[in-house]
Amino acid sequence: MRSNQHGASRVSHDVQRSLSKIISELKDPRIGLMTSITRCEVTRDLKECKCYISVLGDEDATMKGLESARGFIRKQLAVSLNLRNTPEIEFIPDHSIAYGVDMSRRIDEVMEQDRKKNEESI
Repeated sequence: MRSNQHGASRVSHDVQRSLSKIISELKDPRIGLMTSITRCEVTRDLKECKCYISVLGDEDATMKGLESARGFIRKQLAVSLNLRNTPEIEFIPDHSIAYGVDMSRRIDEVMEQDRKKNEESI
């Protein structure tokens, strides 16, 4: 059972790498240049794949572009990977990078306020 989990992880990594390449080569102007795949989760039976997408720019337009190109992307994935089944792809927006940037900004603001408070007390 443990080796099956390792195999699923390897397949997910291979799918992520292939999808990143395929998406970067798409000609659709709706898909932003700064679109990246943060992770992929492929089911054990290789029927479904959740693909988490991070977008710097217009997220709605990028997601619509990816949805309209889903069939083409799946076909290219089948060509690039030799799998028993080519998974159905579900694109999910990933806001974790934007959240991290926002939290970092907030921490910097608090640190700056603390620094000013320490300077005033001296």
